[in-house]
Amino acid sequence: MKLEITLLQILAVLFLPGAWTQSSTSALGAVVETKNITFPAGSKAVLPCHSPRMVWTQDRLKDRQRVVHWDMVRSSPEYSVERILDMSPGGRQRVYNGFNKGRVSVPDSAFNDGNFSLVIDNVVTTDKGVYTCNLHHHYCQIHQSIQIQLNVTKSVRKEKRYWDGERTVFVVLLGKSVVLPCVNRRSLWREGLQEDQQQVAHWDFQAPGVRQDRANRLVDLYASGERRDYGPLFAESKMSVEEDAFTVGDFSLSISDLKPVDRGLYSCHLHHHYCGLYERRIFRLTVAPSLPPPPPPPPASTTAPRIFQNDVPVPRTEEVEGPRVVNVILPEHRGYFVQHLGYFLATFLLLALVVVAIIVLTRRRKKRGLDYELRRSERGTVIVGGDVSLECTELRPCTQESLNSDYKNNLLKERDMTKECNKDLDGKMWK
Repeated sequence: MKLEITLLQILAVLFLPGAWTQSSTSALGAVVETKNITFPAGSKAVLPCHSPRMVWTQDRLKDRQRVVHWDMVRSSPEYSVERILDMSPGGRQRVYNGFNKGRVSVPDSAFNDGNFSLVIDNVVTTDKGVYTCNLHHHYCQIHQSIQIQLNVTKSVRKEKRYWDGERTVFVVLLGKSVVLPCVNRRSLWREGLQEDQQQVAHWDFQAPGVRQDRANRLVDLYASGERRDYGPLFAESKMSVEEDAFTVGDFSLSISDLKPVDRGLYSCHLHHHYCGLYERRIFRLTVAPSLPPPPPPPPASTTAPRIFQNDVPVPRTEEVEGPRVVNVILPEHRGYFVQHLGYFLATFLLLALVVVAIIVLTRRRKKRGLDYELRRSERGTVIVGGDVSLECTELRPCTQESLNSDYKNNLLKERDMTKECNKDLDGKMWK
């Protein structure tokens, strides 16, 4: 079943051009929201773009955000987890077991060069177990872990390092030193980056018939407070984004006095280079006809005449559709359709195989029953209602006259013939 689905996906990648565009556009960032929105002309439109992860906290104490700790899992004598040490950029290493102090350590420059390897001096038999290197960035909500298994031996020939399919295994000689590697040199875990220089948000506008690479830039927002407006729309206050966007995480775009020229594709791009975050939100804006002005209220001095419902028919009024918001999550590429088509074809093929198997088994069972009936008929044994009928033997009539016909009369001859027939019949029945 899995093989069939894989083959269908391979064929889709080879023969459908949309599958190639999926891999090429993945570098543009993840599309987390897609909406079709309709507003009447002349009204004010708000395109929402919220992200709590882009909130600028101006946190200069990065030692509270980044933490590394090593844990060990022992399987004998009973399953247990032990914290070896932990460390943050602004603090010292904290070793939890007194026996490991001065014997187990992590390089002091770990948060500068990304090397969080664990160094164990004078390996003992109790060091055997599975070690886990855990890297946490609480602000960016990133958690990574690496597992390494450490075995201890007394033979120099057995000392080695290999991969068992799940983790790296170190077989270390008793009394020697070992370095369990845990290296991550991404800028996320290193110093020298300021948060206000890494967070950027911008809006793009793509008119109907315009390609994505030809889209117009509307505004650039930086967490440091810098702002760049493109075109006269923001200067005329026709478009606006709140000044405290990075404080509350609200980057919504407001467009006032909508006109037909404002329809098109709007996209909100959120970049967080420090955390490696890139999100896109796409909105297709449609401008509907403007709403008619409300009728003026009747004057207070005149009283409305009394109208009976049965006398005057109800006047027909044209209903004007008000503003509506239609949330539609659309797939970005054709690969979405191909994937569901593959699931449908695989399910149909599985049902066909089940039906064929049922037909084959039914025919085999009928054939076995027919063979069994033929064998029973050949033996001449038939079971009906629990009674067994013995094999029937042809009874030939004893009409042959003996060559010796010295009988005085017909009565004696008839009596002898009856005796011979009875003897033959009794003999065959008792066989």
